[in-house]
Amino acid sequence: MIENSSPSWFENSTNSLKTYFRGVRAEWGKISWPEKKQVVAETVFVIAIVFVFTVAVYLMDIIFKGLLGLIK
Repeated sequence: MIENSSPSWFENSTNSLKTYFRGVRAEWGKISWPEKKQVVAETVFVIAIVFVFTVAVYLMDIIFKGLLGLIK
């Protein structure tokens, strides 16, 4: 007869998931979260950098369009 191995497989998968989430819970407690002031400052910095690069790319686009317009 052929044995049904799915209960064993299911139990192994369930135990693996339980072990994984126990590890996640243990590591979650070790996280040192930044302070609100730091998060706000870094967010503003990222937005400013994105804005600067957006303007730079836009200006390069205008310049290259003008240069290519001279070629035609």
